[in-house]
Amino acid sequence: MTFSDPHFRRRRFNGSGPLERLLILLVIAVAVGITIGLVLPKISHPLGELTGEYTASGPAAQALDGLTIDDHPSAAGYNREDFGYNQTSVGNSSCNVREHVLVRDLSDVVYKRRGSCQVKSGVLHDPYTGKTIHFLRGEKTSQAVQIDHVVALQNAWQSGAKRWDAAKRYQYGNDMYNLLAVDGPTNEEKGSASAAYWLPTNGSYRCGYVARQIGVKEKYGLTVTSQEKRAMQAVLHGCPAQEVPKR
Repeated sequence: MTFSDPHFRRRRFNGSGPLERLLILLVIAVAVGITIGLVLPKISHPLGELTGEYTASGPAAQALDGLTIDDHPSAAGYNREDFGYNQTSVGNSSCNVREHVLVRDLSDVVYKRRGSCQVKSGVLHDPYTGKTIHFLRGEKTSQAVQIDHVVALQNAWQSGAKRWDAAKRYQYGNDMYNLLAVDGPTNEEKGSASAAYWLPTNGSYRCGYVARQIGVKEKYGLTVTSQEKRAMQAVLHGCPAQEVPKR
């Protein structure tokens, strides 16, 4: 019999020997173990606590620990118009807050005309998706870049803003600290979701995103839910040096 014998090849490489079966079982066991280790902490809060999934340290985590927890928020009575977003000028300028955010967050800004505060075009390096977006003002193009309230207005309402007077709500609705120019469809996808339900697809920005949310809630004395806090801690677990952005 030679090595070209087909019967020999079948006996040699059919993978039915005890060693081959053992190796296959080991590979399966390792794969299952890895899957359990990654998935269970995400769906089981007690297990996540045991594995340290929600253990976070550093400046942003400390600020998060200082926030009050409210697990019974209510959006009853919420009206977006109560925050006066984009209805007032900013500082001594006649420009509304959207224009100011575009100027701050876009590069290669071109104004609509000399002396105008309206941005005609620019380039956004979107923090939420990591995409580069070429902004062009127009009826069909302006919404490609939208201005996001990092802590959404409805989230703020149910976290404490319902008890504010109109002046403070207007301040919040137009606070540059809580506003970012972002990809339009992604902003619409996020809606009013908290960190418990939505995070940027751009993983490299998640720590900064959560830290800014914490900074906004700290600045305005807003609350978080236990689920929201756990989601933030899970993000900050991977970036212990993360600081809260300066105001």
